[in-house]
Amino acid sequence: MTDLELWRRGWCLATALLVPLMVLLSPRWLQLDATGPAWSVLWLLPWALVDGPWSGALVGAGLALLLDALHPGAVSQVPALVLLGWWWGRLGRRSVVMERSLSLGLLALAGSLVLGVSVLAQLALTGAWPASALQVLWAQTLLTALLAPLVCSLWLLIWRQQLPGVR
Repeated sequence: MTDLELWRRGWCLATALLVPLMVLLSPRWLQLDATGPAWSVLWLLPWALVDGPWSGALVGAGLALLLDALHPGAVSQVPALVLLGWWWGRLGRRSVVMERSLSLGLLALAGSLVLGVSVLAQLALTGAWPASALQVLWAQTLLTALLAPLVCSLWLLIWRQQLPGVR
């Protein structure tokens, strides 16, 4: 199997639009101290695991640009989501079973930390470090890691059923 198999199925790629929708809706019951999970991490992790590193990096870049358009400014999610998409895609190609709840939770935790640290580093370079930056980072990381086993498992199941020969 090659990369970009899910990419060729338009409806699969269109599910990426759920990420900005969830960011905009921001359900209060899924927030911790007014901070929601990293929806981009929860969507990109299973995509990259199933579709590979090139697809993960490309879709990560597109998703990041879409999310950056919601919050214009000097900070971008592109570097972190491209890196995460590539890394997770490589893990998925190594035939390592990544469907266990703990594995998905830990990968999402690491991804949320990478995304948060990337954003905070960019904020620090612009001199716009918010007072609650670390509190937001930890709240988002915790929520993302807790939701990952449920959300990522569901996406893995849906997308693996779309690709013949993928277990």
